[in-house]
Amino acid sequence: MTTTVTTSTFDSEVLASEQPVIVDFWAEWCGPCRAVAPVLDRIAEERTELKVVKVNIDEEPDLARRYGVMSIPTIILFEGGQPAAAAVGAQPKQMLERNLGLVAA
Repeated sequence: MTTTVTTSTFDSEVLASEQPVIVDFWAEWCGPCRAVAPVLDRIAEERTELKVVKVNIDEEPDLARRYGVMSIPTIILFEGGQPAAAAVGAQPKQMLERNLGLVAA
């Protein structure tokens, strides 16, 4: 299950998290964002060591700017409060996991 984070909860939910966090930068009107949502839900179900959260860029434009989000969906893996890997665009599960460094290439 994914959680929605905002500017006020981002630092505590993502940057201060003891576990790795996948952040999905998305928007309601974005078709590819809707296509990748079930993939992220599946990753969240299968990988209990990860947290998956969503940031709606229309509601939180400052967070999108802060992390240089220019296209959506942009999915960033945070480890230890820092961006560790990123993927842009809707991708199949195996490709997304590989691009985020969750499996060996």
